[in-house]
Amino acid sequence: MSAHSIILSLQKQNINMSKTKLTINNNGSVKIEGDFEIVDRNGNEYGLQGRTVLSICRCGLSKNKPFCDGAHNGHFEHEAIAFDLPPKKV
Repeated sequence: MSAHSIILSLQKQNINMSKTKLTINNNGSVKIEGDFEIVDRNGNEYGLQGRTVLSICRCGLSKNKPFCDGAHNGHFEHEAIAFDLPPKKV
């Protein structure tokens, strides 16, 4: 299962919406920080054991997909530089 097939569901914390941060790492994973849950395509929740920070595999080499196990080291190249998406289609 790739990171693209994972649904990230952001949850409310108290009255305020907590902010979840996704960091696209150079040559590696997507780091997720904050209040979140991760579910499979059927809506079944992964047991994160209280973690508020973890990394999702982008390279497809992890033996612990969808989570990163570091298998990308030396085998995956991508320089993460932010850019603007084109306008949303209506």
